[in-house]
Amino acid sequence: MILSNSRYEEIKETVVDLFEGLDIHCTPISGFEIATKMGIKVIPYSAYPKITKELMIKRSDDGFSVKKKTGEWYIFYNDSKPYGRINNTIMHENGHIALDHTEDSELAEAEAKFFAKFALAPPALIHNLNLKTAYEIAERFEISHEAAEYALIFYNKWLRYGGRFYTGYEIKLCHLFGIAI
Repeated sequence: MILSNSRYEEIKETVVDLFEGLDIHCTPISGFEIATKMGIKVIPYSAYPKITKELMIKRSDDGFSVKKKTGEWYIFYNDSKPYGRINNTIMHENGHIALDHTEDSELAEAEAKFFAKFALAPPALIHNLNLKTAYEIAERFEISHEAAEYALIFYNKWLRYGGRFYTGYEIKLCHLFGIAI
C-alpha cells in the first residue's frame, strides 16, 4: 500500500519529534532504547514455555505489540532472528504505538513499516555521514544488508527528489545527531 506524500511527511515528523522527546541522538538507532524510553515492556519469545512460544510464532514469526487493560504496552519478539531483523521488528511495533494504531489493517502495517524504515536509517543522516554503499549503511546503523539495500534506494530517491533542500524536521534531526548543516 502506498501512502500519500503528506502522510509520509507526517510520519517522518513524528519520528524526529519522538527522537527529540526521548533524547535519541546517536547511531545505531535502537528500537529497544526507544521502546524502553517510551515505557514499553519488551519481552523475547524465549521467556515463555515452548507451547506459548509456538503460539506466539503462529501469531507472528517476528513479533507483535499488545496493550494490556492496565494501559501498558508490551512488545513480544522472536529472539531467534538476527539482531538487525529484531531491531526492525521492535521499531515497527514502536511505530504502531507512536502512530496510535488501534487495530490491524493494511494501512497500519504500511505506516509502521515506513516508520521503521525511516527511523532506523534516515536519509539525511546517511547523506551527512557520507555513507555510499549498503555495506556502510548496514555497518553504521546495525541493520540487515537487505534493510540497508532498501535504505540506499530510499536515500537515492531522497537525493533525486530534493534531498539537498532540507525540511525543518531534517534540520532538527541532523542537529539532534550533532551534525551542523
